[in-house]
Amino acid sequence: MSRYILPLTYLGPIEYYSYLINNSCVIDVDSYYQKQTYANRCEIVGPNGIMPLSIPVEKPQGKTAIRDVIISNHQNWRTLHWRAIESAYNSSPFFEYYRDELLKIYQKEHRFLLDFNIEIQNTVLELLNYNIVDCCLSGVYIDQCKNNAFDLRNEIKPKEKGIYLHNNLKVPYYQVFELRHGFIPNLSIIDLLFNMGNEARIYLKRVQLQTNINNK
Repeated sequence: MSRYILPLTYLGPIEYYSYLINNSCVIDVDSYYQKQTYANRCEIVGPNGIMPLSIPVEKPQGKTAIRDVIISNHQNWRTLHWRAIESAYNSSPFFEYYRDELLKIYQKEHRFLLDFNIEIQNTVLELLNYNIVDCCLSGVYIDQCKNNAFDLRNEIKPKEKGIYLHNNLKVPYYQVFELRHGFIPNLSIIDLLFNMGNEARIYLKRVQLQTNINNK
């Protein structure tokens, strides 16, 4: 089984979860926090197109490890994010089946970005019926890719979206606003979850099979 180094994400893109559920992974939480990454940002699609959601964080004092980043609670971001998610997916086929489990997390107050992201990631995995994955958090700074590991920290980024995307991630699945905006690939995992339900597993597996072929 291949081993992958992944970044920390907030409701990461579909590509991220295709690696997470099908491989041995380590999530890097000891690198320095950088702005405009998936660590505190995700992308969904609503009536007006792509909607980026960003979790506000307290301004780091110098270089701060991702695991030490503190969420800023001066803004009502939890309510705003949930309203955005609700407006985007309220009419999707499976929103009503999954909404309550995710809403519970938005009703809590987490101090650290890491804790919030990992809790919501674990919940998404449970909703996808992936209760056990071969994944751990880094314990030290990972300087470089070693042994047989694939380092994806610089590939799974909003700015790199689409550059490394293999064709199976571009295969359309049902999206609520597809007639208005066309199919948009590699959105947050909740776009696949709310629109496809249990069939999300089939899509993720198909994506990963193609990824394994490309990495040989």
